[in-house]
Amino acid sequence: MRTRKQELGSRNIVGKAVEERRKAINMKQRDLLTQLQIKGIEINASGLSKIEGQLRSVNDYELKALSEVLGVSVNELLGIEK
Repeated sequence: MRTRKQELGSRNIVGKAVEERRKAINMKQRDLLTQLQIKGIEINASGLSKIEGQLRSVNDYELKALSEVLGVSVNELLGIEK
């Protein structure tokens, strides 16, 4: 598993939670991308990496799909509840 080379950005507040949850359920980025594509969300590997690194904004429909695929609530991704 690679470690992040850059500091986390400030373009979103869900990226860290997305990465932590994905890793907690032993999901690879490519598997997450596949599941998102099934839901009609077109994000490439670079885009997902930027989301997780908080270097790219997340749209509301992307946030909803991420929560569904990762099996957590939108609130949990936003850090509102644990």
